[in-house]
Amino acid sequence: QVQFVESGGALVQPGGSLRLSCEISGIIFEFYDMGWYRQAPGKQREWVATIARNEATVYTDSVKGRFTISRDNAKNTMYLQMNNLKPEDTAVYYCNGDVRADSTASWGQGTQVTVSS
Repeated sequence: QVQFVESGGALVQPGGSLRLSCEISGIIFEFYDMGWYRQAPGKQREWVATIARNEATVYTDSVKGRFTISRDNAKNTMYLQMNNLKPEDTAVYYCNGDVRADSTASWGQGTQVTVSS
């Protein structure tokens, strides 16, 4: 079974930075495009960023220039470096494959990011 374990979330002030980690098991990690997603209070889960197996990246407009997605295939781990955090970034962050078009995806527990003064 595929498992995702997110970590690194915290309470930070606006303008601060966090680095989220995602440990993946149950797949041959380097064969898959991967992504980060988030769900803000009272809102639907949204896609944040994707990193392809060739390490090409794409981001949702609201995080471009602030977030960086990366992967370490040897460690079966994916990262999301988040800089210049804004209150609207507050959400539970999840990692998964590139499941933007997959309504049946299973999700891990996520990690809470709270951006507040």
